[in-house]
Amino acid sequence: MVPRWRGGHNARVADPQTDQPRPSLAARIAGWLGLLAHLAVLIFYAASGLVAPLWAVVVLLVIWVALLVLAIVLLRRRPAWALVVPIAAVAIWFAAISAGDAWLNWTA
Repeated sequence: MVPRWRGGHNARVADPQTDQPRPSLAARIAGWLGLLAHLAVLIFYAASGLVAPLWAVVVLLVIWVALLVLAIVLLRRRPAWALVVPIAAVAIWFAAISAGDAWLNWTA
């Protein structure tokens, strides 16, 4: 079934494969910026080995990969929300390293 969109300046073209409106150019650019920012956060996750034990670094990298998958899914469905992923990644990393320092005596 083909959706019928009302005309006007707010009308969006439907994607023929999903029957949902295509995101705006600004939303797509924001999504790609979020994905690039998430890739930049990888540096912090990889450098965690200076403070955290190997098992914790592996867990953190698994979390980073899961967040990467989430960012890619959001980039395809709701691209503007991909900006939230690197913010969440930094918050998770900081919380994990801080908790390890406070409760597990991780030190550099």
